[in-house]
Amino acid sequence: MTQSRYFTISEYPEGLPERSLFQLETQELPELQEGEVRVRNHWLSVDPYMRGRMSGSKTYIEPFELNKPMQGGAFGEVIESRHHTLKKGDRVIHMGGWRDVAQLDGDQVQPLPDIDVPPQAFLGVLGMPGMTAWAGLTLVAELKSSDTVLISAASGAVGSLAAQLAHQKGCTVIGSAGSQEKREWLEARGIKAVDHHQSADDIKKALKEAAPQGVDVYYENVGGPMLEAALDVMNDFGRIAVCGMISRYNESAPSAGPANIAAVLTKRLRMQGFIVYEWIKGHEQEFYKQVGPLVADGSIEYRETVEEGLERTPDAFLALFEGSNQGKMLVKLD
Repeated sequence: MTQSRYFTISEYPEGLPERSLFQLETQELPELQEGEVRVRNHWLSVDPYMRGRMSGSKTYIEPFELNKPMQGGAFGEVIESRHHTLKKGDRVIHMGGWRDVAQLDGDQVQPLPDIDVPPQAFLGVLGMPGMTAWAGLTLVAELKSSDTVLISAASGAVGSLAAQLAHQKGCTVIGSAGSQEKREWLEARGIKAVDHHQSADDIKKALKEAAPQGVDVYYENVGGPMLEAALDVMNDFGRIAVCGMISRYNESAPSAGPANIAAVLTKRLRMQGFIVYEWIKGHEQEFYKQVGPLVADGSIEYRETVEEGLERTPDAFLALFEGSNQGKMLVKLD
Protein backbone atom coordinates (compact mmCIF):
# COMPACT_ATOMS: atom_id res chain seq x y z
CA MET A 1 0.00 0.00 0.00
CA THR A 2 1.09 3.58 -0.68
CA GLN A 3 0.95 6.14 2.11
CA SER A 4 0.18 9.83 1.68
CA ARG A 5 1.12 12.55 4.14
CA TYR A 6 -1.06 15.64 3.95
CA PHE A 7 -2.07 18.75 5.88
CA THR A 8 -5.50 19.48 7.34
CA ILE A 9 -7.10 22.21 9.41
CA SER A 10 -9.59 21.37 12.16
CA GLU A 11 -11.19 24.82 12.51
CA TYR A 12 -11.60 28.03 10.54
CA PRO A 13 -9.33 30.77 11.95
CA GLU A 14 -10.04 34.42 12.59
CA GLY A 15 -7.29 36.84 11.66
CA LEU A 16 -3.85 35.56 10.71
CA PRO A 17 -3.77 31.76 11.18
CA GLU A 18 -1.50 30.29 13.84
CA ARG A 19 1.06 27.68 12.83
CA SER A 20 -0.63 25.22 15.19
CA LEU A 21 -3.77 25.30 13.02
CA PHE A 22 -2.11 23.01 10.46
CA GLN A 23 -1.90 19.30 11.26
CA LEU A 24 0.19 16.78 9.32
CA GLU A 25 -1.70 13.51 8.86
CA THR A 26 -0.94 10.15 7.22
CA GLN A 27 -3.26 7.74 5.42
CA GLU A 28 -3.07 4.59 3.33
CA LEU A 29 -4.31 5.36 -0.16
CA PRO A 30 -7.14 3.16 -1.51
CA GLU A 31 -6.73 0.94 -4.53
CA LEU A 32 -6.47 2.95 -7.75
CA GLN A 33 -9.79 3.08 -9.60
CA GLU A 34 -10.39 3.20 -13.35
CA GLY A 35 -9.55 6.68 -14.66
CA GLU A 36 -7.41 7.63 -11.64
CA VAL A 37 -3.70 8.40 -11.33
CA ARG A 38 -1.30 8.43 -8.41
CA VAL A 39 1.24 11.26 -8.43
CA ARG A 40 4.36 11.73 -6.32
CA ASN A 41 4.65 15.48 -5.79
CA HIS A 42 7.99 17.23 -6.15
CA TRP A 43 6.95 20.90 -5.85
CA LEU A 44 4.02 22.54 -4.04
CA SER A 45 2.56 26.02 -4.47
CA VAL A 46 1.16 28.18 -1.69
CA ASP A 47 -0.77 31.31 -2.61
CA PRO A 48 -2.61 34.14 -0.82
CA TYR A 49 -6.03 33.07 -2.15
CA MET A 50 -5.80 30.00 0.08
CA ARG A 51 -6.53 32.21 3.09
CA GLY A 52 -10.05 32.75 1.73
CA ARG A 53 -10.56 28.99 1.62
CA MET A 54 -9.92 28.91 5.37
CA SER A 55 -12.89 31.19 6.10
CA GLY A 56 -15.52 28.46 6.10
CA SER A 57 -17.61 30.41 3.58
CA LYS A 58 -17.94 29.85 -0.14
CA THR A 59 -16.67 32.73 -2.23
CA TYR A 60 -15.71 31.99 -5.83
CA ILE A 61 -14.34 28.66 -4.61
CA GLU A 62 -15.40 26.14 -2.00
CA PRO A 63 -13.73 26.44 1.44
CA PHE A 64 -11.30 23.80 2.62
CA GLU A 65 -13.11 20.94 4.33
CA LEU A 66 -12.21 20.56 7.98
CA ASN A 67 -10.08 17.51 8.78
CA LYS A 68 -9.74 16.68 5.07
CA PRO A 69 -6.63 17.01 2.87
CA MET A 70 -6.02 20.61 1.83
CA GLN A 71 -5.58 21.50 -1.83
CA GLY A 72 -3.27 23.61 -3.91
CA GLY A 73 -1.17 23.65 -7.04
CA ALA A 74 1.49 20.98 -7.33
CA PHE A 75 3.96 19.51 -9.81
CA GLY A 76 4.77 15.83 -9.72
CA GLU A 77 5.38 12.57 -11.57
CA VAL A 78 2.81 9.89 -12.26
CA ILE A 79 3.83 6.74 -10.36
CA GLU A 80 0.76 4.66 -11.20
CA SER A 81 -2.06 5.16 -13.71
CA ARG A 82 -5.38 3.68 -14.74
CA HIS A 83 -6.11 6.63 -17.02
CA HIS A 84 -6.29 6.15 -20.78
CA THR A 85 -3.84 8.94 -21.73
CA LEU A 86 -1.56 9.31 -18.70
CA LYS A 87 1.24 6.84 -18.05
CA LYS A 88 3.85 6.18 -15.40
CA GLY A 89 6.64 8.75 -15.60
CA ASP A 90 4.52 11.58 -17.02
CA ARG A 91 5.30 14.97 -15.47
CA VAL A 92 2.10 16.77 -14.53
CA ILE A 93 0.59 19.70 -12.67
CA HIS A 94 -2.60 19.42 -10.64
CA MET A 95 -4.43 20.71 -7.54
CA GLY A 96 -3.53 17.88 -5.16
CA GLY A 97 -1.05 19.92 -3.17
CA TRP A 98 -0.34 20.19 0.57
CA ARG A 99 0.66 16.48 0.41
CA ASP A 100 3.48 14.27 -0.84
CA VAL A 101 1.43 11.72 -2.82
CA ALA A 102 -1.86 12.60 -4.51
CA GLN A 103 -4.50 10.26 -5.91
CA LEU A 104 -6.72 12.02 -8.44
CA ASP A 105 -9.09 11.60 -11.33
CA GLY A 106 -6.80 11.73 -14.37
CA ASP A 107 -8.98 14.38 -16.00
CA GLN A 108 -7.90 16.76 -13.20
CA VAL A 109 -4.24 16.37 -14.14
CA GLN A 110 -2.45 18.35 -16.86
CA PRO A 111 0.78 17.21 -18.58
CA LEU A 112 3.42 19.92 -18.81
CA PRO A 113 3.48 22.04 -21.98
CA ASP A 114 6.59 21.67 -24.15
CA ILE A 115 8.47 24.78 -22.98
CA ASP A 116 12.12 24.64 -21.93
CA VAL A 117 11.88 25.91 -18.35
CA PRO A 118 12.30 24.27 -14.92
CA PRO A 119 9.12 22.34 -14.02
CA GLN A 120 8.29 24.49 -10.98
CA ALA A 121 7.89 27.46 -13.33
CA PHE A 122 4.51 25.94 -14.24
CA LEU A 123 3.39 26.70 -10.68
CA GLY A 124 4.52 30.32 -10.94
CA VAL A 125 5.39 32.44 -13.93
CA LEU A 126 3.84 29.91 -16.36
CA GLY A 127 1.19 28.67 -13.94
CA MET A 128 -1.78 30.19 -12.17
CA PRO A 129 0.08 33.37 -11.04
CA GLY A 130 1.41 33.97 -14.54
CA MET A 131 -1.97 33.37 -16.14
CA THR A 132 -3.50 35.76 -13.61
CA ALA A 133 -1.03 38.52 -14.51
CA TRP A 134 -1.51 38.04 -18.25
CA ALA A 135 -5.29 37.72 -18.14
CA GLY A 136 -5.70 40.75 -15.88
CA LEU A 137 -3.71 42.98 -18.20
CA THR A 138 -4.64 41.54 -21.58
CA LEU A 139 -8.25 40.45 -21.19
CA VAL A 140 -9.60 42.50 -18.25
CA ALA A 141 -7.73 45.81 -18.56
CA GLU A 142 -7.32 45.59 -22.35
CA LEU A 143 -3.78 46.95 -22.11
CA LYS A 144 -2.47 49.31 -24.80
CA SER A 145 1.16 50.29 -25.39
CA SER A 146 0.30 53.95 -24.76
CA ASP A 147 -0.96 53.24 -21.21
CA THR A 148 0.65 54.31 -17.97
CA VAL A 149 0.29 51.30 -15.70
CA LEU A 150 0.38 50.96 -11.92
CA ILE A 151 0.91 47.50 -10.38
CA SER A 152 0.59 46.99 -6.63
CA ALA A 153 2.70 44.27 -4.97
CA ALA A 154 4.79 44.40 -8.14
CA SER A 155 7.55 42.16 -6.81
CA GLY A 156 5.24 39.24 -5.99
CA ALA A 157 4.51 36.19 -8.11
CA VAL A 158 1.64 37.86 -9.99
CA GLY A 159 2.73 41.49 -9.86
CA SER A 160 6.29 40.93 -11.06
CA LEU A 161 5.09 39.30 -14.29
CA ALA A 162 2.34 41.90 -14.79
CA ALA A 163 4.89 44.69 -14.41
CA GLN A 164 7.34 43.11 -16.85
CA LEU A 165 4.65 42.30 -19.43
CA ALA A 166 3.44 45.90 -19.37
CA HIS A 167 7.02 47.15 -19.66
CA GLN A 168 7.69 44.79 -22.60
CA LYS A 169 4.63 46.22 -24.34
CA GLY A 170 6.14 49.71 -24.13
CA CYS A 171 4.03 51.09 -21.29
CA THR A 172 5.26 53.40 -18.58
CA VAL A 173 5.09 51.19 -15.49
CA ILE A 174 5.02 52.04 -11.78
CA GLY A 175 5.15 49.23 -9.25
CA SER A 176 4.62 49.27 -5.51
CA ALA A 177 6.62 47.06 -3.15
CA GLY A 178 7.12 46.91 0.60
CA SER A 179 10.90 46.73 0.94
CA GLN A 180 13.86 48.65 -0.43
CA GLU A 181 15.37 45.48 -1.89
CA LYS A 182 12.17 44.72 -3.80
CA ARG A 183 11.93 48.28 -5.09
CA GLU A 184 15.53 48.15 -6.28
CA TRP A 185 14.76 44.92 -8.15
CA LEU A 186 11.91 46.68 -9.95
CA GLU A 187 13.95 49.79 -10.74
CA ALA A 188 16.69 47.62 -12.27
CA ARG A 189 14.09 46.39 -14.76
CA GLY A 190 12.93 49.82 -15.84
CA ILE A 191 9.93 49.95 -13.51
CA LYS A 192 9.45 52.99 -11.31
CA ALA A 193 8.94 51.85 -7.71
CA VAL A 194 7.05 53.25 -4.72
CA ASP A 195 6.59 52.02 -1.15
CA HIS A 196 3.05 50.82 -0.35
CA HIS A 197 3.79 50.60 3.38
CA GLN A 198 2.92 54.29 3.83
CA SER A 199 -0.18 56.32 4.50
CA ALA A 200 -2.53 56.89 1.59
CA ASP A 201 -1.44 60.54 1.43
CA ASP A 202 2.25 59.62 1.22
CA ILE A 203 1.56 57.00 -1.45
CA LYS A 204 -0.46 59.57 -3.42
CA LYS A 205 2.47 61.98 -3.31
CA ALA A 206 4.90 59.31 -4.48
CA LEU A 207 2.57 58.23 -7.30
CA LYS A 208 2.07 61.78 -8.55
CA GLU A 209 5.84 62.18 -8.73
CA ALA A 210 6.25 58.84 -10.53
CA ALA A 211 3.30 59.40 -12.91
CA PRO A 212 2.66 63.14 -13.31
CA GLN A 213 0.57 62.33 -16.39
CA GLY A 214 -1.74 60.09 -14.33
CA VAL A 215 -2.45 56.36 -14.51
CA ASP A 216 -4.55 54.63 -17.18
CA VAL A 217 -4.47 51.04 -15.84
CA TYR A 218 -4.23 49.91 -12.23
CA TYR A 219 -3.58 46.23 -11.46
CA GLU A 220 -4.80 45.81 -7.88
CA ASN A 221 -3.25 43.22 -5.54
CA VAL A 222 -3.15 45.06 -2.19
CA GLY A 223 -6.22 47.18 -1.34
CA GLY A 224 -6.38 49.50 1.67
CA PRO A 225 -4.42 52.79 1.43
CA MET A 226 -2.87 51.64 -1.83
CA LEU A 227 -6.27 51.50 -3.53
CA GLU A 228 -7.22 54.92 -2.18
CA ALA A 229 -3.99 56.38 -3.53
CA ALA A 230 -4.47 54.72 -6.90
CA LEU A 231 -7.99 56.12 -7.27
CA ASP A 232 -6.58 59.59 -6.69
CA VAL A 233 -4.14 59.37 -9.62
CA MET A 234 -6.32 57.50 -12.13
CA ASN A 235 -7.06 59.26 -15.38
CA ASP A 236 -10.63 59.62 -16.66
CA PHE A 237 -11.90 56.37 -18.18
CA GLY A 238 -9.10 54.41 -16.52
CA ARG A 239 -9.37 50.64 -16.05
CA ILE A 240 -8.78 48.81 -12.78
CA ALA A 241 -8.28 45.03 -12.79
CA VAL A 242 -8.86 43.76 -9.24
CA CYS A 243 -6.86 40.58 -8.71
CA GLY A 244 -6.61 40.60 -4.91
CA MET A 245 -6.52 42.70 -1.75
CA ILE A 246 -3.98 40.95 0.45
CA SER A 247 -3.97 43.74 3.04
CA ARG A 248 -7.47 42.63 4.07
CA TYR A 249 -7.23 38.83 3.96
CA ASN A 250 -6.62 38.42 7.69
CA GLU A 251 -8.96 41.13 8.99
CA SER A 252 -11.40 39.88 11.62
CA ALA A 253 -13.75 42.87 11.19
CA PRO A 254 -14.70 44.99 8.17
CA SER A 255 -12.54 48.03 7.54
CA ALA A 256 -13.50 51.32 5.97
CA GLY A 257 -13.45 51.51 2.21
CA PRO A 258 -11.48 54.13 0.27
CA ALA A 259 -12.53 57.63 1.30
CA ASN A 260 -12.43 58.69 -2.35
CA ILE A 261 -14.46 55.81 -3.81
CA ALA A 262 -16.60 58.43 -5.60
CA ALA A 263 -13.70 58.75 -8.06
CA VAL A 264 -15.05 55.62 -9.74
CA LEU A 265 -18.05 57.74 -10.75
CA THR A 266 -16.49 61.15 -11.34
CA LYS A 267 -13.62 59.72 -13.40
CA ARG A 268 -15.87 57.16 -15.14
CA LEU A 269 -13.54 54.35 -14.16
CA ARG A 270 -14.09 50.70 -15.05
CA MET A 271 -13.25 48.56 -12.01
CA GLN A 272 -13.47 44.82 -12.67
CA GLY A 273 -12.83 42.06 -10.19
CA PHE A 274 -11.77 38.84 -11.89
CA ILE A 275 -11.07 35.19 -11.14
CA VAL A 276 -8.38 33.82 -13.41
CA TYR A 277 -10.04 30.46 -14.10
CA GLU A 278 -13.07 32.21 -15.58
CA TRP A 279 -11.02 34.49 -17.84
CA ILE A 280 -8.21 32.20 -18.97
CA LYS A 281 -10.50 29.42 -20.20
CA GLY A 282 -10.00 29.10 -23.93
CA HIS A 283 -6.93 31.38 -23.84
CA GLU A 284 -4.40 28.97 -22.32
CA GLN A 285 -2.52 28.29 -25.56
CA GLU A 286 -2.45 32.01 -26.37
CA PHE A 287 -0.88 32.62 -22.95
CA TYR A 288 1.75 29.91 -23.43
CA LYS A 289 2.50 31.15 -26.96
CA GLN A 290 2.99 34.76 -25.84
CA VAL A 291 4.67 34.33 -22.46
CA GLY A 292 6.43 30.94 -22.74
CA PRO A 293 9.18 32.07 -25.14
CA LEU A 294 9.83 35.24 -23.09
CA VAL A 295 10.40 33.13 -19.99
CA ALA A 296 12.47 30.51 -21.82
CA ASP A 297 14.87 33.06 -23.36
CA GLY A 298 15.20 35.15 -20.19
CA SER A 299 13.32 38.21 -21.46
CA ILE A 300 10.97 37.77 -18.51
CA GLU A 301 12.76 37.29 -15.20
CA TYR A 302 11.17 35.60 -12.24
CA ARG A 303 12.14 34.86 -8.68
CA GLU A 304 11.30 32.03 -6.34
CA THR A 305 11.40 31.62 -2.59
CA VAL A 306 11.77 27.95 -1.71
CA GLU A 307 11.07 26.13 1.54
CA GLU A 308 12.41 22.57 1.81
CA GLY A 309 10.24 19.66 2.93
CA LEU A 310 6.53 18.94 3.23
CA GLU A 311 6.60 19.91 6.92
CA ARG A 312 7.45 23.51 5.96
CA THR A 313 4.34 24.03 3.81
CA PRO A 314 2.36 25.97 6.47
CA ASP A 315 5.41 28.11 7.24
CA ALA A 316 5.76 28.97 3.56
CA PHE A 317 2.08 29.91 3.42
CA LEU A 318 2.21 32.12 6.51
CA ALA A 319 5.32 33.89 5.22
CA LEU A 320 3.21 35.27 2.35
CA PHE A 321 1.51 37.61 4.82
CA GLU A 322 4.82 38.85 6.22
CA GLY A 323 5.98 39.95 2.77
CA SER A 324 9.23 38.02 3.23
CA ASN A 325 9.06 36.08 -0.04
CA GLN A 326 10.77 37.16 -3.23
CA GLY A 327 8.47 36.27 -6.13
CA LYS A 328 6.73 32.88 -6.11
CA MET A 329 6.59 30.93 -2.84
CA LEU A 330 7.24 27.24 -3.36
CA VAL A 331 7.84 24.12 -1.31
CA LYS A 332 10.34 21.58 -2.63
CA LEU A 333 9.66 18.02 -1.48
CA ASP A 334 12.83 16.27 -2.74
